[in-house]
Amino acid sequence: MSARIVFTTWGSYGDLNPTLGLAIGLRARGHRVVIATSARYRTEVEREGVDFHPVRPDVDPADRTMIARVMDQRRGTEYMFRELLMRNLRASYDDLKGALRGADVIVTHPATMAAPLLAQELALPWVSLVLAPISFMSAHDMPVLPPAPWLRHLTDRSPWISRAVAGIARRATQPWVRPVSDLRKARGLPPGAHPIYEGQHSPHLVLALFSRVLAVPQPDWPRNVRVVGAVPYNGPDPSALRDDLEAFLASGSPPVVFTLGTSAVGAAGTFYDESLGAVERLGMRAVLLIGGHPENRPARPLPAGVIAVEFARHAALFPRAALVVHQGGAGTLHQALAASHPMLVVPHAHDQPDNAHRVTRLGVARTLAKQHYRAARVAGEIATLLGDPRYRAKAAQVAAVVRGEDAVRTGCDAIEQVALRS
Repeated sequence: MSARIVFTTWGSYGDLNPTLGLAIGLRARGHRVVIATSARYRTEVEREGVDFHPVRPDVDPADRTMIARVMDQRRGTEYMFRELLMRNLRASYDDLKGALRGADVIVTHPATMAAPLLAQELALPWVSLVLAPISFMSAHDMPVLPPAPWLRHLTDRSPWISRAVAGIARRATQPWVRPVSDLRKARGLPPGAHPIYEGQHSPHLVLALFSRVLAVPQPDWPRNVRVVGAVPYNGPDPSALRDDLEAFLASGSPPVVFTLGTSAVGAAGTFYDESLGAVERLGMRAVLLIGGHPENRPARPLPAGVIAVEFARHAALFPRAALVVHQGGAGTLHQALAASHPMLVVPHAHDQPDNAHRVTRLGVARTLAKQHYRAARVAGEIATLLGDPRYRAKAAQVAAVVRGEDAVRTGCDAIEQVALRS
């Protein structure tokens, strides 16, 4: 039986790619799949044979002022919700309602604020996705909160402290998403749970698209959560690297790879200049993934052992590295975990500080605060990661678990079960 399954997502490629991986898997099983998201992703979605429906808001990834505000550790999440998502909530609702005509199931992303409302209003079977453990504000495994990472030293002491902190966070963030309550009232719906917390989770099925090495279900998680692992999507030719990068990798020892993913790269600051200084101190080779931002290229000429390229498939590049330095976004992090190398994480905002804490706790990484990212300090952290064999041994152990999680198959099976019950 074929179902019409509509996915919603919003954000960077790190948000699109898991959705696209599941959509491709379901399409291969004979389902009619639609991805409803920002118009700028139309080409990538339709290239894979998946139907596309544009949903506002649209943001310009070249707008560095906006990206810098989004990636601010203290206020970035608030800015994203208040200024980008809530200001466009009614437009998102109208666009998405059009995409849901004839839908059998809706599969939602945490940032698509109109989607849970429409699932309830239209009485649609609903699957919600989460990409990182921070989406579960558990008192038993309290996430690191971006504006106040120091609170971890308190919340780790007791679930009672964690519950108090979580309560403060809920009250502080409620004004950010008040337009959701207003829209629910206008549509004749009851108030609903907090949209950033419990309200994002479906009563039918919650799929956690992260590895169990990062988090396992806790007593205060929703009862219907299934942790399936990270969903990979590596493009139409996942093994391909551009010719100059391939030649560089073949010409010498494994390099250190420096990347800020697809969001933080728009607010790189001095990251690449300091990275260059670090590998020069160590006498190591390096790959700098600078994104579509020429200004990220270090100001001085690159030495022979360093190459700067805009993009490269992480699945093809990371296994050939000595170590990966990255921002801690969910997609980048899981690719680094699967590559079986130690990592240095430089978190910027949102889920990244919590993700960094979790891989550091695992013993596969070290964390360096963005404001402390200086060549000498970075060189010391890299030397520690490569010089202590326990990091590499643990990275190999964790990689075996991550690579064994068949998230596409398991996730598609679970979504089909919801679809077939409808």
